[in-house]
Amino acid sequence: MAIITLTTDFGLKDHFVAVLKGSIYTELPDAKIVDISHDIAPFNIHECAYILENSYHSFPKGTIHIVGVDSEATAENKHIAVLVDGHYFISANTGVVGLITSKMKPDKVVEISIPNPLHGSFPVMSVFIQVACHIARGGTLEVVGKPFANLKELREFSPRIAEDGKKIIGSVIYIDNYGNVVTNIEKHLFEAYRNGRDFELHARNHKIKTIHKAYSDIIDFTLDKNQRKGDGDLLALFNSSDYIELAIYKSNLNTVGGASTLLGLGYRDTIIIDFL
Repeated sequence: MAIITLTTDFGLKDHFVAVLKGSIYTELPDAKIVDISHDIAPFNIHECAYILENSYHSFPKGTIHIVGVDSEATAENKHIAVLVDGHYFISANTGVVGLITSKMKPDKVVEISIPNPLHGSFPVMSVFIQVACHIARGGTLEVVGKPFANLKELREFSPRIAEDGKKIIGSVIYIDNYGNVVTNIEKHLFEAYRNGRDFELHARNHKIKTIHKAYSDIIDFTLDKNQRKGDGDLLALFNSSDYIELAIYKSNLNTVGGASTLLGLGYRDTIIIDFL
């Protein structure tokens, strides 16, 4: 039986997640359901796309991913099912799958068209669950939809190159549980334009000249403890997804704060890299 994952902005206070799981188990008593996240900020497609893009490939091929963020169908956001990289994604055409399909061509994309759909305020339950269970039983996308060619992409994930390659203008795309700030500047882009040059990363009124590979790289263990950088100090690194991330070493949002609060950075704020 294929794994079915759930990624939503429903939270855990209300009954919605329980309804989804109960509906799946009613259809498929042996189903395997995994929660990726239910704490996506409401209607935040970019946050959802980032989390989904960085988690789906840890699941086996054939996994079915239900995306319940801004899922109501409209004339501009049709319900779609996408097969890409061996995984199935069921969502509205909001661009949430665009971060994945921008890096690899999808095998199939269909606009969902199932008989007698229940039109209402909870399409994840009334439409997406039916499609997911159909696929989990071995069904094909051709049965639940017709070919669709207008898959949206998220343009905001692309940083801008300026001044003939001397500057990268990026933005904040995600803030994690520690308050770490993830930018849309990926390692391969940074290295391609750096070309061995020194650089300065500008975030508000802060300037960073080194990007680390791990959080603890900020510490010079050859120095005495009272001379080292450490807890509470700012650093930049390439995170596990190879995006440039700004962090406060051993930050705690409940005490000292994180990079987002201490730097005053929020979603879509600008990050600039100047090559010297």
